[in-house]
Amino acid sequence: MKWSGWVVVGLFSGVAVAQTPTTREAVRLHRPEATALVRAELKACDAVKCPESGRLALLAGTLVLSEGEALEARQILESYPVPPGLEAFHAYYRGQALFYSGDAEGAAAAFSLAVQKAPPSLEPRARARLGEALLKAGKPAKAAPILETAADKTPSAELLYERALARSATGNAAGAKEDLRAVALRYATHPYAEEALAQLEALTPPVRLTLAEHLKRARALLDGGMASQAMTELETAESRKWVKGELARTQVALVRALALFATGKAEEAEKKLAEARKGPPAVAAEAALVTARRALRANDNEKARALMAALDKAYPKQPAGDEGGFFAGWLDLQAQRFEDAVKSFTLYEQRYPRSRRRDEGMWFRSLALLRLERYAEARESLEKLVDSFPRSSLVPQARYWMARSQELGGASVDVVARAYETVVAVSPASFYSLLASERLRALGRPVPPAFPEPPKQLTVARPPDLELAVALSEAGLFPDAAEEVESRASRIHSPSQALPFVHALLSMGEYGYAHAIAARHLWGRAFGERAPDALAAFYPKAFASAVEAAASRAEVEPYLVWAIMRRESAFRPEVASAANARGLMQIIPPTGTAIAEKLSEPKPNPADLFAPDLNIRYGAWYLSQLMKRFSHPVLAAAAYNAGPKATAKWAQEKGTLPLDLFVEEIPFRETRGYVKQVVADLYLYRSFYGGGASLPPLALTIPTPLGEGVNF
Repeated sequence: MKWSGWVVVGLFSGVAVAQTPTTREAVRLHRPEATALVRAELKACDAVKCPESGRLALLAGTLVLSEGEALEARQILESYPVPPGLEAFHAYYRGQALFYSGDAEGAAAAFSLAVQKAPPSLEPRARARLGEALLKAGKPAKAAPILETAADKTPSAELLYERALARSATGNAAGAKEDLRAVALRYATHPYAEEALAQLEALTPPVRLTLAEHLKRARALLDGGMASQAMTELETAESRKWVKGELARTQVALVRALALFATGKAEEAEKKLAEARKGPPAVAAEAALVTARRALRANDNEKARALMAALDKAYPKQPAGDEGGFFAGWLDLQAQRFEDAVKSFTLYEQRYPRSRRRDEGMWFRSLALLRLERYAEARESLEKLVDSFPRSSLVPQARYWMARSQELGGASVDVVARAYETVVAVSPASFYSLLASERLRALGRPVPPAFPEPPKQLTVARPPDLELAVALSEAGLFPDAAEEVESRASRIHSPSQALPFVHALLSMGEYGYAHAIAARHLWGRAFGERAPDALAAFYPKAFASAVEAAASRAEVEPYLVWAIMRRESAFRPEVASAANARGLMQIIPPTGTAIAEKLSEPKPNPADLFAPDLNIRYGAWYLSQLMKRFSHPVLAAAAYNAGPKATAKWAQEKGTLPLDLFVEEIPFRETRGYVKQVVADLYLYRSFYGGGASLPPLALTIPTPLGEGVNF
């Protein structure tokens, strides 16, 4: 057995526990020394016959089990008393130890006990493991109904595969084939996928995948970074004579080209793409789109623009044509060919009236009109966007630019001021509310408060629903505690239920869980009613002592640290991204190493980056260096997301634009959104917690960055 790799760091960090702080930290971060530390504490507990031996033994057993030492884990778990209140979890982990040490029948008995005593957070896991243990013990008839339910409720490669075995053993051959095929196709990168294919091949007659299924598997393998396995999949399809006719041949050529590109064989890949482009429209269009995207990624924008326009012209009925039409206009805009961009996006709207990007196309057409100073036309285009797509995320910026176009077009101060006031009223937490406020100040008009009252944390008693999660955390079973909180949260269905639960979590320092639950149930209360008790979960002073100390040491605003933290991790210390960014401030290990070198500190272990204090300290230092180099929160936020090199390039190329236009023309969509949220949150944190001090204005011009400074 191995942990899934999800690290739980902050859960219920304020509770009293038997473990020392050093041991607790080591367990939370899955440090290599954690097991040895817990063993030592258990031994010391034995020496004085302390009452915590059962909890320590449960933790030691789970840690030893996670290292693959099932026999030792079993011995530990069976040698100490079961900790009161945690009987189901003790039975579950004892079942795991028995299963992996070869005693499937004993494991089934332990899992059965766990099911009987389990809370809802554990019951599905325990029941699934009971079915697996019964199957392993040679009791497929008893396992089958359990696995039927488990695989339906929480389908996974493991459960579907084991259900297939149980179905096969109990005479349900059709069901077994269905599950094996599902494993092979849905979970192509999982080791059980190969097992499932082998099982299908072993049937009489053998069950073999169709060409479409081989292609689906090949694409999934490519998405999973397994290009060589994808090539093998294509070769298998070809060896079975599935590749017949133009459609099949060109489909295989297209996927083979993708695999060849992934393995660095560009010349061979281009030949296959050329072959695919000769196929039927659906295949040819996708192949042409691959070529256009490669040009775009290589920053060959003129070539990419020509290729995208050709896609739009040749394949208007294919998804690739839609994408080509959109990016042709977007590349016109990036090249500052604003007249061409207006024409491109006007044509795009006409040709693709059902496109999922229609609102975005309208926005970019409006932006091109703004850049041409055709303000009346721009406002008309923006009004159409708001009327056509009232739920679009682009509505706040459309409203702001409607007001801005009125101002730039010479409308009266009263008309313009009312339009800006509407932006503040309708979208109070947005970047555009902040911009509108600055524009009102420039007009000499009073700024209506975005939120009449600051966040207010309520004092509430800890709900009984959280008691088990606290007990699990006290025992060091952090993943189980997290599952328990999530299980309890899933049973909340109204704001009135959510509010006390959220505030209990806030009082316990569980800002990430509080924020997540508030996002599900308290959004309207926070941003519609503007209730301060709901705002507290969206804008907490999370990890306040660590943030304030680190910000003071680094000479950076704590409000900027919280704004970045809110966007990066939503206050969850355990978060790890696909790019291996870690913790509250989402620091990747190489950046952590570079920061440590600058601070003359030892290189941190990657797991250490999940520790809130270290992560916050490194993030605050890095932000301070970005502010020193870029001197503006918009540029600092852009650099935090896209890197200092890219941000310095944008500032050099477009730094003469006013701030609002500069942000709209950041070429990376993710960075544009990131900058807008971070800067809006920075000013909200300032207004909420600044003690009534006058807020510094948001500079509406872009400063020239320093040529030297942090560059990683």
